[in-house]
Amino acid sequence: MATKVTNEDQVTIPKGVQDQLGGPGSEVAFRLAADGSIILEKAEAERRPPRYGKAIGPRPPSPSTDEIMALLRGEPE
Repeated sequence: MATKVTNEDQVTIPKGVQDQLGGPGSEVAFRLAADGSIILEKAEAERRPPRYGKAIGPRPPSPSTDEIMALLRGEPE
């Protein structure tokens, strides 16, 4: 199965290969084999950086529009 590299250095991964990798949005890794060939494989979850939300905890709820307007007007709570 062959594909061309575009002027933007992109390639189209065939649908059958995408399905094996987990579908659109999946992360992939390229590995150089001992014989010089390049191997495309599904990225391991351990290689991914931790999610920002997990590092700092849950985000506090956002104020409502009415609460923001009251603050802007200087109205007491």
